[in-house]
Amino acid sequence: MNASVRLIELVLPATVALKAQIPEAHPSAQILGTERLGSGVVVDPGLILTVNYIVLGARSVEATFLDDKCVPAGIVAQDFATGIAIVQTNGDSRPALKSRATPLRLGEDIFIAAAATDNTRRAHDGAVTSLGSFDAYWEYCLERAILTTALNPGLGGAALLDLHGRLAGIVSLELNEVGRFTLAIPIEYYTQHRDELLRHGRRVTQSRRAWVGFYCYTLRDHVVIAGVLPDAPGDRAGLRAGDIVVAVDGQTISGRRQLYTLLWSRQPGDIVHFRVYRDNEVKQIAVPSGDAEQFFA
Repeated sequence: MNASVRLIELVLPATVALKAQIPEAHPSAQILGTERLGSGVVVDPGLILTVNYIVLGARSVEATFLDDKCVPAGIVAQDFATGIAIVQTNGDSRPALKSRATPLRLGEDIFIAAAATDNTRRAHDGAVTSLGSFDAYWEYCLERAILTTALNPGLGGAALLDLHGRLAGIVSLELNEVGRFTLAIPIEYYTQHRDELLRHGRRVTQSRRAWVGFYCYTLRDHVVIAGVLPDAPGDRAGLRAGDIVVAVDGQTISGRRQLYTLLWSRQPGDIVHFRVYRDNEVKQIAVPSGDAEQFFA
């Protein structure tokens, strides 16, 4: 590995294994399960940064450190726009990793330090291959995302580090694409909004976004709905898996990011007009939009 064994040894004590228990009735349980395992990293004494999907809807969270000490933790902040979450430990304060002050560069060497299911730690190195925008199959888009050739050797929420051991991002998704194995959320989304997140538990300066509750993919310049979350606004309004989104509020749709941008220009509660192609005909569906944060509260 490009990262030395000594460097890895220095950063591992700040890595954490997380276990979250989610009630069966929570709307995320049917998608993500009721027991979730993840990684996290200490960013301030008593504060652990991870990805939101690990703790979304959690009734309880446990944090286990490298020395096998397990302590309870509580959710103190969730940012639905970027996908990060902050949990706070109860009665344990470990040394924190220093966050990188400047963005990564294309081609820069990095490594991932992750917790595994047996509370061991694993690392894997690689290089940065993209720093552009990224949109996902759910209603999520980052203006700046980190894509790397490093494989995530453990659980989601792992630390992405530079070769000085500074925290550069939080691992979110395994993409399994050539040259784009792992997606990480840049650490700037935490450092630039840390005080706001800790004070309010969310980004209050981030405008509320209309939310429909579907999953979609792009096929030949068309956006196809892959699924709709039960009881979400789109489901209640009549959107269905297999619908091809032709237009939103009268604007022709040719890509997923365009669809999200149009949707997020509206506020929760606004009526969003979808024109979809289904069963060889075009249908007009008016969707009273919702708020993802309230739906998953």
